Amino acid sequence: MILALLVALAGCLVAPGSPARAAVPDSPAATYTNPVAEKRADPHIFRHTDGYYYFTATVPEYDRIVLRRATTIQGLSTAQEVTIWTRHSSGVMGAHIWAPEIHFIDGKWYVYFAAGATSDVWAIRMYVLEGTGANPLTAAWTEKGQIKTRWESFSLDATTFVVGGVRYLAWAQRDPSVNNNTDVYLASMANPWTITGTPVMLSRPTYSWESAGYKVNEGPAVIQHGGKVFMTYSAGATDSNYCLGLLSASASADLLDTANWSKSPSPVFTSNASTSQYGPGHNSFTVSEDGRSDVLVYHDRSYKDISGDPLNDPNRRTRVQKLYWKADGTPDFGIPVADGVTPQRLSSYNLADGFVRHWEYRARVEAGVSPLADSQFRAVTGLAGGGTVSLESANFPGYYLRHKNFEVWLEKNDGTAQFAADATFHRRAGLSDAAGLSYESYNYPGRYVRHYDHLLYVRTPSTTTDRADATFYAQ
Repeated sequence: MILALLVALAGCLVAPGSPARAAVPDSPAATYTNPVAEKRADPHIFRHTDGYYYFTATVPEYDRIVLRRATTIQGLSTAQEVTIWTRHSSGVMGAHIWAPEIHFIDGKWYVYFAAGATSDVWAIRMYVLEGTGANPLTAAWTEKGQIKTRWESFSLDATTFVVGGVRYLAWAQRDPSVNNNTDVYLASMANPWTITGTPVMLSRPTYSWESAGYKVNEGPAVIQHGGKVFMTYSAGATDSNYCLGLLSASASADLLDTANWSKSPSPVFTSNASTSQYGPGHNSFTVSEDGRSDVLVYHDRSYKDISGDPLNDPNRRTRVQKLYWKADGTPDFGIPVADGVTPQRLSSYNLADGFVRHWEYRARVEAGVSPLADSQFRAVTGLAGGGTVSLESANFPGYYLRHKNFEVWLEKNDGTAQFAADATFHRRAGLSDAAGLSYESYNYPGRYVRHYDHLLYVRTPSTTTDRADATFYAQ
């Protein structure tokens, strides 16, 4: 026992002169280029065990269900799109084909979607398709019919998930006795097209942000993390008021007991004028290609003002960005980032939980950054060119990290050659860990971005500590 204790203590010691180092991130950077798909709303991306991502979404004609597949999320942008089902020419399932989702359950493919009828386009109900075959783009599809619920009323946005070996269905529906549009409901399932037991209402639009334009809770989506179940939902009118709310419960709790769910009093993902993203919502979740990062999938528009009914505006588009997690295990959605390459975070090699962030325009390294976007930067082509990079702020587009008197600040690009040179860096392998990154000044070769007393400077590293201070990991 004494020997074991000595070995353990030896493992905790740091050699004299060696700086402490933070853990290599479990979830490295995952970046994409937005938008992934134009004129595709209510997006759902499902990663299957065959190595493909499957993508479906609402088309603006509201007349069919389409699928794409690719081995990467970005590849979905250019993947062939196949129509697997078309609306009926008359009767039910003949209008308003909305919000398809694709799932693989017990060896078969299932697509959940909502549809109206030719005699009443607003008689929206939920339906299921079943597909057999390895590839759903070429599968044989059959209609399993309507998902029956407590009422024959406006219902849509079905999604399914498993917790603790139990399969559930979550959806949005109008309670005929209540003066609002839709609430979010949950029930267990007897099979992929049939609920069982008594559904429970998880959320009703009661906050002002849930009732902007219309009293709406819809589009539930589920992600599990750290022993908890998180359910996002969309709220408000489908214009710039559209946003995401969040419900949460313990994965070990009875999910059909509403007392076990808590609801955020504020929206978790909203329009952002700085990045020109409006009405983010109706999301789903997937994972990055390496399986180590969660990815938020959603739609929005690039402009605020809409002429006429938002449902007639075709320009909702599919977007993706990495989803981060706070120290307490809750999701941090950040902001809907600007079009183009998605941002990343830079964590310190030797300062535990420390991230590069801007605060009152001064660049520093700090733990527990809030808001998240203060620590997100887009690595873009260097303003001075020549195989270099510049780091653009996620929440202040057009503002870049630049050195001034060898201090690093976040400032707006003034278009001068001096600014371009000061805001341009050579991205090198990490000085203390080749798996990390170090940023060498473009116009002062040999000087690197490093933290000192939590502030960032551009200095020449000469010691082991200096090199550690100048090493970061992309997350």
